[in-house]
Amino acid sequence: MGIFDKIKGAIWGQAKAAEAAPAPSTTSATANPAPAPTPAPSATTAATSPATSAPSAPVDIASILDAAVKKSGQKLDWKHSIVDLMKALGMDASLSERKELAQELGYIGDAGDSAKMNMFLHKALLKKLADNGGKVPADLLD
Repeated sequence: MGIFDKIKGAIWGQAKAAEAAPAPSTTSATANPAPAPTPAPSATTAATSPATSAPSAPVDIASILDAAVKKSGQKLDWKHSIVDLMKALGMDASLSERKELAQELGYIGDAGDSAKMNMFLHKALLKKLADNGGKVPADLLD
């Protein structure tokens, strides 16, 4: 599994968890928390789909990452930093991991220039997430 797939899996997995979170408020879901609630077809579809396939409804990348930052307890700026985005998801954001991601995303620049590579990675990652069913704020795709 590549780095992009790990990132996507972490985001889509958190999206599925967020969709399932309202379930405990209903009596039937509390008795059997494994199945997705029936009133929300998109939650049912997402709960039965593998993390690597695109869900029927777009995954709100910003809300998932904002929640991940809050849960981490760190001051992370995922909207501008690939390192912070990866840290928010609990991933290894080391230079070697980012270089591997750069290869996956087609970076052809100097991998020794980490600042330039990081800017490419951030933009390319968000674009690829959007291309794979993620809803990314338009200002982050410019």
